[in-house]
Amino acid sequence: MDGELMNRDPRLHSGGTAGGLITSALIRFADRPAIADGVTHWTYRELGDAVARFITVFRALGLKKGSAISVLSGNRVETWAAICAAMVMGARYTSLHPLAAEDDQAFIVEDAEIDLLLVEAGKFEARGRAIQRRVPGLKHMRAFGVADGIPDILAEAAAAAPAPLVDDGEVGDLAFLAYTGGTTGRSKGVMLPHRSLVAMTLALYADWDWPAEIRYLAATPISHAAGVTIFPVMLRGGYTRLVQGFEPEVYGRVVQDEKITATFLVPTLIYALIDNVELRRRVDLSSLEMIVYGAAPMSPDRLREAMAIFGQVFVQLYGQTEVPQVITSMRKIDHDVARPERLGSCGRANPMLDVKLFDSEMREVAVGEPGEICVRGTLVMDGYWKRPDATAEAFRGGWLHTGDVAVKDAEGFYYIVDRTKDMIISGGFNIYPREVEDALMSHPSVASAAVIGIPDDKWGEAVTAFVVLKQGAVADAAELQAHVKARRGAPWSPKTIDVVAAIPVTGLGKIDRKALRAPYWEGRRRGVA
Repeated sequence: MDGELMNRDPRLHSGGTAGGLITSALIRFADRPAIADGVTHWTYRELGDAVARFITVFRALGLKKGSAISVLSGNRVETWAAICAAMVMGARYTSLHPLAAEDDQAFIVEDAEIDLLLVEAGKFEARGRAIQRRVPGLKHMRAFGVADGIPDILAEAAAAAPAPLVDDGEVGDLAFLAYTGGTTGRSKGVMLPHRSLVAMTLALYADWDWPAEIRYLAATPISHAAGVTIFPVMLRGGYTRLVQGFEPEVYGRVVQDEKITATFLVPTLIYALIDNVELRRRVDLSSLEMIVYGAAPMSPDRLREAMAIFGQVFVQLYGQTEVPQVITSMRKIDHDVARPERLGSCGRANPMLDVKLFDSEMREVAVGEPGEICVRGTLVMDGYWKRPDATAEAFRGGWLHTGDVAVKDAEGFYYIVDRTKDMIISGGFNIYPREVEDALMSHPSVASAAVIGIPDDKWGEAVTAFVVLKQGAVADAAELQAHVKARRGAPWSPKTIDVVAAIPVTGLGKIDRKALRAPYWEGRRRGVA
């Protein structure tokens, strides 16, 4: 018997791919609405036809299993169809953030050894040509639509015969080569096999409070978190509505007119809805049954405001590219105004993962003590593309090191303190920016805040804050400093506070601390990441 087990065919346990998930949905839910972008509306059958035709075109270009496809486009149905086609034919996909700089996009295309770059006609064709000039190894480029000097893949697909929708991927194959944000230098390619994507899809569906009828709105780029969230939507035959960027008026109208029940937003966009009182008077947002937020910390006080407006509909995700989307989740029931301290939590660990907090010597810390979040499980990446040293560092001790510091309470809820690299050492105190930001945003006049450390001869680093006030509100630096001192203590009170019109954010909606630090740290030994 033991010998029989040892000799068992390994293919017996090889099922479960993103391509299999996609093809199953396309067949099972053929007549249901699948995806729309305001111009084109597809059922699952029509989406499947588009996927099948893209596969035919890709193969005609010489692409095959293991080839590399990248897309630079806004939120449109063809973008998602191309991603699905890559998954089904066993190719690997690399996203390009539409708001990223040319240097970063060209680096990714070259580093990822992309065979085919798809760009949106008009909007990104000039950028596509610039990338093509800089990356001689790029074999093919096509455009979604008519472009100057770039073949139109939509025309080619319309003339192509649909390929059979047969999943050619395998569970261990590389599905996504997803690049990190690059705030600490060049982006790193995160190798996510089909195993990771399927584990993510099942975990997201199991751990979030999805409505019975899923009508999902993606306003942030589907090149990133809003996009991979479409996988669990497809798993249950739900409908996805894409919009090109977050504009409050458009967003509100789509929610109202299409009876949207689920959405993903970064905290800064939720703040925009909270503060746009006039919009909420004009449009009905009551169909929203689940608002997922993540990608950056959310102020507990602003979350309380949001709950007063939208109700107990919020679900928080905490993950990162290396462990996509769902290291922890905080479900609707956990958003309890009777437990205000819990509104600062990112929830409990997903049951499909092992999550522990370690100190710098890889010793597990006690309850209530800060430690780095480390993770093991099927969701975890295979490593960094062509970066064995970075992979070894990330996997030291047999765990994936997230770089995030958190504490865990006795009930298993995690509270992220901040990134290890963002810690400010001022006068011998370890100060995490989020602690100060949350204190500032508990002031009734503050809409948003960002905190960094800047060089200081006396303190080593001085806590410096940038604050955006609510419309019509007034507060001076002294008042806000006193408020933080009362909430947190003197070391946390910013030495300087600048009231600004807006705080810079990255393309993913996170505070761009690199941009804030640059003027103060330029030319010094410490980096500005």
